[in-house]
Amino acid sequence: MTGDDVADTPAAMGPRLRAARERRGSTLTGVSRATGLSPSTLSRIETGRRKPTLEAVVRLAKEYGVSLDELAGTAPAAEPRTPARRRSGDDKAVLPLTRYVGGLHAHKHVLPAVQEPPARPRQVSHDGWEWLCVLYGRLWLALGDQDLVLSAGDVAEFDTRSPHGLANAGSGGPVEYLIMFGPQGERLRPRTPPAPSAR
Repeated sequence: MTGDDVADTPAAMGPRLRAARERRGSTLTGVSRATGLSPSTLSRIETGRRKPTLEAVVRLAKEYGVSLDELAGTAPAAEPRTPARRRSGDDKAVLPLTRYVGGLHAHKHVLPAVQEPPARPRQVSHDGWEWLCVLYGRLWLALGDQDLVLSAGDVAEFDTRSPHGLANAGSGGPVEYLIMFGPQGERLRPRTPPAPSAR
């Protein structure tokens, strides 16, 4: 590791910390309660606007169950055990599908069935780019001022700096969907060649 790499390591931890938090299905508020770091500090660290102190990194590594090497990017992530579903505060089940921390990563999400029509989803915004695909049920995507209801097979792609939120659209059953997220605006790159033109 060069001197420049060492200097850049704290700032580069942001996306890895965010990915580690999402893999556990934790919210900024929940992590704040567990570590004593404010949600705004956690958000600034995750988006690279603030370099974390060693004390903060140690607290977060303990909370997320990851090594300091993994957060620093100096060692490959350990082979995971069979991933277990984790539930966040909104009763959403999250199943990580990628083994590493940082870079593009994927999760499967399951929202439970709802008995009553849901309220408009609470929106958040952060750096990055998100792609999602609905596998089952009907998903409500509140994207800025737009309200979209996506069904199985529907795909959405958006800049996560736009306020966005997700909820079960009230289909009478659960909703399953895949999310791929790229930090710092990293996007998926389609490689399918164009279809030949009809003559």
